[in-house]
Amino acid sequence: MSIQIITDSGSDILDSGRPDLTVLPLTISFDGEEFQDGVTLSHQGFYEKLVESEALPVTSQVSPYAFETAIRQARSRGDEVLIITLSSKLSGTWQSACIAAGEFDSGVSVVDSESVTVGQHALVEYALRLKDSGASLDTITDILNREKKQIHVLGLLDTLEYLKKGGRISKTAALAGGLLSIKPVVTVRDGEVVLLGKARGSRQGNNFLIQQIQESGVDFTRPFFLGYTGLSDALLKKYIGDSRAVWEGHTDQLQTGTVGGAIGTHVGPGAIAVAFFAARS
Repeated sequence: MSIQIITDSGSDILDSGRPDLTVLPLTISFDGEEFQDGVTLSHQGFYEKLVESEALPVTSQVSPYAFETAIRQARSRGDEVLIITLSSKLSGTWQSACIAAGEFDSGVSVVDSESVTVGQHALVEYALRLKDSGASLDTITDILNREKKQIHVLGLLDTLEYLKKGGRISKTAALAGGLLSIKPVVTVRDGEVVLLGKARGSRQGNNFLIQQIQESGVDFTRPFFLGYTGLSDALLKKYIGDSRAVWEGHTDQLQTGTVGGAIGTHVGPGAIAVAFFAARS
């Protein structure tokens, strides 16, 4: 029996090229106009709209019906189903998946990634590797629930404007931060996005990220990803150049991609993100 893996577009997986992976889109609304994340609205199109919009867009969870439909299609082929969602503390998508899974007696497992974007992507990729190795649905589920705690997600923001728009910081704090060129560094902790520190300027921000990664260590035998928000990857390229010592000698290729609306709505363009499994002690 094969395993079909289902995730949501909060993972920012756009085209895996794998028929055993289904990505269900979140809904993104700009001024009442709805789009399917990564389907009817590309990441580039999202940021074009974001920078032109006065108000923040609204993101909506994947519905139970969408999950149930995808599960039913897989089960009709005789496949078992593993669902990996973005953090239940950031979206109701996990709850939707659980409701849908409850319609089936067996063969369906749901994992809360407790992460989002590149971190969720890393967990999905890890699940695919475990499946390819011949692991069973129950074994994969147990491993993911145990080892997802080892995923580190770090992000460096370029602007405080979108945190201000979302009401997460005051206008005064945003203005002061802008004048001082403050670059917040965030992480995902217990499924929530939290402030890890602040840096003065991009160079200090890059150095802060590098320091955090070196303290944890990277398990290069497991998936790791880098991402960026906005229309240009220039800041990510600069970070990769600055952090060359972290990666050299460990990998021939860094996998990079764009961060979509699930996180991009709240951090705005110009952010960079890194996700990796911490080195085993």
